[in-house]
Amino acid sequence: HALEQKNHLLDALSGSDVLELDLHQVSDIDTAGLQWLILLKKEAQRAGKTISIVAHSQAVRSVIDFCNLAAELGDPLVIPAAETA
Repeated sequence: HALEQKNHLLDALSGSDVLELDLHQVSDIDTAGLQWLILLKKEAQRAGKTISIVAHSQAVRSVIDFCNLAAELGDPLVIPAAETA
């Protein structure tokens, strides 16, 4: 799944100067998924483009936190109020 998604997102990045990636429906992510998020960020930076990762699901936030990658990705990790109650 990760390779297919990576290619799809790299194609989307090549066709746009600004890309927003909404992850709110991601129910599971592994290290391959994290690797393509990092690759996508680095490719955008290399090409002078902007990619924002938004609406991180709880699963994505957990893995990013566990791997201590929030600073590497550079996007705010917002916890919805419904999850804090």
